Amino acid sequence: MYSPGDFVQPKAGGPKLKVLEVHSDQIVAVQAANEQGEKYTLKSEDVTPYTEEGDFGVC
Repeated sequence: MYSPGDFVQPKAGGPKLKVLEVHSDQIVAVQAANEQGEKYTLKSEDVTPYTEEGDFGVC
């Protein structure tokens, strides 16, 4: 489902995360803004692919 290098976001909301490792039904990720920071282990079913919504000022 996910691969190392993918960007995901928790379904409940939260920061953009970068996937480091994938294990059967879990992923290990870090905040994309701080790749040297704390690692999080999450269930694959609890995250979605990261998307930016809105126009962010694009003309």
